[in-house]
Amino acid sequence: MDDSLQALTARINHFVAERDWAQFHTPKNLAMAMIVEAAELVEQFQWDTAQESQQLSPEKREAVSHELADTFVYLLRIAEVLKIDLIAAANQKIDLNAKKYPADKARGSNAKYTAYSED
Repeated sequence: MDDSLQALTARINHFVAERDWAQFHTPKNLAMAMIVEAAELVEQFQWDTAQESQQLSPEKREAVSHELADTFVYLLRIAEVLKIDLIAAANQKIDLNAKKYPADKARGSNAKYTAYSED
């Protein structure tokens, strides 16, 4: 993790410790909480057109930022509890996806990799 993620993770850890919440922070509970927050993020866009979802009012932008933050905090907490380096995991996943979705075959397409895979 870079310094800013480390600092945020430390702040989250301090927040959790002050409240004695680590006892509740099992990977299962944190994953469930993260999905609830992700659903609240989706709710912000429910019934919006594609264009409306790209042009947020200041109030809606703030609400979306709060739901993104909640989701992000839970993601960081799960990674902390499981001792997963998110930066390394993300880089590894991008490398795997680059093999699944070669640019020359995937460019401009939203098809799943199995649609053009040679395997």
